[in-house]
Amino acid sequence: MAVLFKCSPFYLLLIVCVVLCLVKNCRCKYEPTWESIDSRPLPGWYDQVKFGIFIHWGVFSVPSFGSEWFWWYWQKQKLKPYVDFMENNYPPGFKYENFAQDFTAEFFNAKQWAEILSASGAKYVVLTTKHHEGK
Repeated sequence: MAVLFKCSPFYLLLIVCVVLCLVKNCRCKYEPTWESIDSRPLPGWYDQVKFGIFIHWGVFSVPSFGSEWFWWYWQKQKLKPYVDFMENNYPPGFKYENFAQDFTAEFFNAKQWAEILSASGAKYVVLTTKHHEGK
């Protein structure tokens, strides 16, 4: 806010007008249908950048087995390696939701992540916490 007070009244008024125009022009309303959602335009920068990072980090990280598709392979497709892993490492009746209590992110270091991601040259980062859990 201190920067705004150093601006001349003309530039302050210009900034306010630009913001108001942007808000006025962003009145798109989408419906809960694929057709409506797919009608959203991609941001211009998305097609222009060459490198971005998607991070898949959620409760599927707790068993540390397979990939972010863990639930899908274990519960939906019932692939033998996943079913066997669960039977050998968790009690009968263990549910996917039970992993949540152990998803503590105790070693997460936001500063370290920011430094690594910045040094990578990525122009965007998307954090995905849920991936094909089917619920």
